[in-house]
Amino acid sequence: MNERETHLSPNAKKIITIVSIAVMIAFFAATAWFVGRPMLRFVKEPEQFRAWVEAHGFVGKLAFIGMQVLQVVVAVIPGESLELGAGYAFGVFEGLLLCLIGVFIGGALIFAFTRFFGMKAVEAFFPKEKIESVKFLRNEKRLEFFAFILFFIPGTPKDLLSYVGGLTPIKWYKWLLITTFARIPSIITSLIIGNAVVDRDYPLAIIVGAATVALSAAGLIIYGIITKKRRDKENAEARSQESDHTDDAL
Repeated sequence: MNERETHLSPNAKKIITIVSIAVMIAFFAATAWFVGRPMLRFVKEPEQFRAWVEAHGFVGKLAFIGMQVLQVVVAVIPGESLELGAGYAFGVFEGLLLCLIGVFIGGALIFAFTRFFGMKAVEAFFPKEKIESVKFLRNEKRLEFFAFILFFIPGTPKDLLSYVGGLTPIKWYKWLLITTFARIPSIITSLIIGNAVVDRDYPLAIIVGAATVALSAAGLIIYGIITKKRRDKENAEARSQESDHTDDAL
């Protein structure tokens, strides 16, 4: 007896996609409210956080990685607080390793989610105008270069970029390696500040903090220049095509 395959109609597939995305949004919102907020309050109490980590040993490190994964996936949770807490509790080198592991796992989850559900999944979290502002990432020839630069520069919207990655043609392992290692400088600056607070080296914390703010401001300017140039180029190409169509019609 031959088994008949069950084919879903386009409407059924659309409903399944919408319901799945709605469930994910509800999950992210609930996680951010019930887990993210208490987690950040905990990390912002450095002495208590460090004592908890030391008391729990390896389990404490695994818990921190879980926090980092959650921060990457639930974009509304700021990552700087976690990185500062990691610098305070683990130091620069161990803190960097734990942060990178969490960033990699969180990035993999986001990439798989958006690659599977497509544009609708990204539009559920970000306005269409913001998504359109980074459509220059569709340029396959320079995609890897742009991805590295935008994740390397402080101040760029890494949450948005993380969710857009799955919409591009890049292979998943390339995207994850590029975007994980490109984050190292910005993570290290936060770790240094957190570690400097432990050592009561407040001048170092202030200097690194001021430098980070300056770099973030410069990053925003550079990001604005990149997006404006790409937008102007695309508009010029669109006008050129319209002009060619008009000439052909005449």
